Amino acid sequence: MSTTHPDVTSTEAGGPTVLTGTPVVPGVALGPVIRPHGAVQLPTEDDAPVAEADRAGERARFSAAAELVAGRLTARAAAASGVSAAVLQTTAGLAKDRGLLSTVEQRIDAGASAAVATVGAAQQFAELFTSLGGLMAERVTDVNDVRDRIVAELTGQSEPGVTMPDTPSVLLADDLAPADTAGLDPARVVALATRLGGSTSHTAIIARQLGLPCVVAVGGLADVPEGAVVLVDGEQGTVTVDPDPADAQTRVEAAKTAAAALAGYEGPATTADGHAVQVLANVQDGAGARAAAAAHAEGVGLLRTELAFLGHSEEPSVEEQATGYAAVFEAFAGRKVVVRTLDAGSDKPLAFATPADEANPALGVRGLRTTRLNPGILTRQLDAVKQAAEATGAAPWVMAPMVSTVAEAADFAALVRERGMVPGVMVEVPSVALLADRFLEHLDFLSIGTNDLSQYTLAADRLSGDLADLTDPWQPALLRMVQLTAEAGQRTGKPVGVCGEAAADPLLACVLVGLGITSLSCAASSVAGVGAKLGTVTLATCQRAAEVALSAADPQAARAAVREVVDAA
Repeated sequence: MSTTHPDVTSTEAGGPTVLTGTPVVPGVALGPVIRPHGAVQLPTEDDAPVAEADRAGERARFSAAAELVAGRLTARAAAASGVSAAVLQTTAGLAKDRGLLSTVEQRIDAGASAAVATVGAAQQFAELFTSLGGLMAERVTDVNDVRDRIVAELTGQSEPGVTMPDTPSVLLADDLAPADTAGLDPARVVALATRLGGSTSHTAIIARQLGLPCVVAVGGLADVPEGAVVLVDGEQGTVTVDPDPADAQTRVEAAKTAAAALAGYEGPATTADGHAVQVLANVQDGAGARAAAAAHAEGVGLLRTELAFLGHSEEPSVEEQATGYAAVFEAFAGRKVVVRTLDAGSDKPLAFATPADEANPALGVRGLRTTRLNPGILTRQLDAVKQAAEATGAAPWVMAPMVSTVAEAADFAALVRERGMVPGVMVEVPSVALLADRFLEHLDFLSIGTNDLSQYTLAADRLSGDLADLTDPWQPALLRMVQLTAEAGQRTGKPVGVCGEAAADPLLACVLVGLGITSLSCAASSVAGVGAKLGTVTLATCQRAAEVALSAADPQAARAAVREVVDAA
């Protein structure tokens, strides 16, 4: 069996260099290369220890700098929506983290300056997160980003980030802090490629929300000079350096034509022969829901409720939560809204809900498991959802994340039904896919979170650029898990959706429908692409596409085989 690792660099004979990575967001864009600017110069050590009399002043300087950085990020979060807002809020929370503050103060009390103490404390946290692995490893990028911003403030340097170019350009980087990705202007940064990262990293998810063609885990990217012209193909997963101008322009125009065809999409989605498939949106707040409604999403397939909790030192009240949920219900009055209960833990730790000393947070107390320590968090959240539903006349579906056993599902379903709502759970753990029939004895629906299901099925950190080929959503093993779940839904007559990032890939959407998936939930920017693509194929074509994808040796072969089936239809 031959496979192509995403870090392969190839050169066409007599032609331009083509760098290959993992495709994340489809689309084609051409432009000169820009890179992040303003690398902060980090101090290594102090020439002499800070005098004891001056240490209180250094602690105050650090506190002021950290507060200023947190304030800037919070303000940017308030101006953003959806995933971008949540990522910015999470990063702001790191700048105010009590553990970081305490560690910095200890180092200052030992004689370090505020800047040197910040670097040392950040390194300590980065080593801890790296050793924990899994989703926690992604937080190293966030920690280093916060470190750089605080050090820049302490030392009078410019804040790091991405300077928006005057002409449409392509951003290349080793990796990007999610806070920088969230602030990109799609009119001036037309595509994105990184050397690191996976298809479900925060950077990839934000790129999808912004609709930016994106490829990650690209080998050889560091050798591409700033100013060189590159062509990014987010469907093929390639970055072509100094492409043939005529060929590049042809590909860009073809992509524009395809995008223009999507502009007329108004839903609801059906295949060419009339098979209905709900195309829904993943949202986090009222603003995101209104944008999704404007993009012709048929409803909400995933309301991420973490935004109401992130950055809080205490649990928000039932009334506070209900206000946020009501804003989403109002945007989709009379239509389907699926609420995911709090998905805390792992890469989204909460001061009042997440253990601070877990050896492996990705496999620890997260999602529904937080109720083992504090069941009131769940019941109060369900009360808030019910309150918002009663105020708006909505009939929400409610699902729990990180469910592993039938007993957990049955207990959760009882709590949801007590409040007159529709219960379901996320399929993120292989045990749920394998026993889907038994879970559906207690539930009214299932929703597959392909991001986590891929990493638990393939035993590979979904945020690792080195393992991006394993957590590719086209992996046949992952698709088999989807098939098992969908077949259980068909046997019981209950809906099974996909709300992971896999649902945003128009070509993969055809496969998922062929496997028996009844709804697809993706970023609002992807709704038209998915819905319009389904309108070009029949259900039989989707089923044939599913067959060839399942029988393929690897993700690359699966993509190629499915593209051939769909193009021939």
